Amino acid sequence: MKAIALEKYGSADDLRLVDLPDPKVAPGEFLIRVKAAGVNPVDWKLAAGYLDGIMEVKFPLISGWDVAGVVEAVGPDATEYQVGDEVFGYVRKDWAQNGAYAELVSGPVRTLARKPAALTWEQAAGVPLAGLTAYQSIKRVGVKEGETVLVHAAAGGVGSFAVQILVAQGVRVIGTASERNHEFLRGLGAEPVTYGDGLEDRVRALAPEGVDAALDFVGDGAAVDVSLAVLKQRDRVASIADGSVAEKGGHSVWVRPDANDLRFLAELAEAGKLTVNVDRTFPLAEAADAWRLSAEGRTRGKIVLTV
Repeated sequence: MKAIALEKYGSADDLRLVDLPDPKVAPGEFLIRVKAAGVNPVDWKLAAGYLDGIMEVKFPLISGWDVAGVVEAVGPDATEYQVGDEVFGYVRKDWAQNGAYAELVSGPVRTLARKPAALTWEQAAGVPLAGLTAYQSIKRVGVKEGETVLVHAAAGGVGSFAVQILVAQGVRVIGTASERNHEFLRGLGAEPVTYGDGLEDRVRALAPEGVDAALDFVGDGAAVDVSLAVLKQRDRVASIADGSVAEKGGHSVWVRPDANDLRFLAELAEAGKLTVNVDRTFPLAEAADAWRLSAEGRTRGKIVLTV
């Protein structure tokens, strides 16, 4: 199969389109013919060695955990899907090596769900990691209908999913973003506020009694501190990037593969309550350009590789 791979830790400049053996399909796994693969910042951070202290990585490394495609073969005792079924998933295994930047990828059943028909291949590939991160963060702080939630970086890949999920659950959302993204957030159902100096006062103006929960998808330290200042209950803050949040009484979230959570996201998409803004698509061979764009941090929505 064709795949984008690295022979050792490196950067976008080190990515190569190569021929590699087809993945093996273990018990409880499915071989997927990849239609599209989502690009996430963790892909190039993993490849640069930033996660070497916590994650086993083997080479040659094929990056990518987000996939949408068609079941090509089934492993032993894999009965949930059949050849020809359309699926999507967050195919993170116990080590990183055979990822989604390839013509084929094998995925354990716990990482997959049926692709929502309401989404294109590219949109579906943009959902799993960011969508699961958003949903699992929401669950961690125990959000309930009628509450008010502050979402930091609400126009970003994870934040825009969180806004949509919260709005679908009957939650009032205050979302931080640059002014150029305010109309985008209003379109998703959030009340936008500009981030930066004075954020606490701007949030207080919208929620004088404070907010019920806060979700930090920035990780700059300031987001958690502002959240603690405006929260009614200090332990109802979650962050995906600020390691100090647990020391301050909140929750640190690292996304996990979860088929049930994926099915929840698929149901929202089918109901028209969850959409995916695909900012740019690149053919597989141009994965390096996709990484460079991702590293700029200026996209609104997802970057996706088409295979």
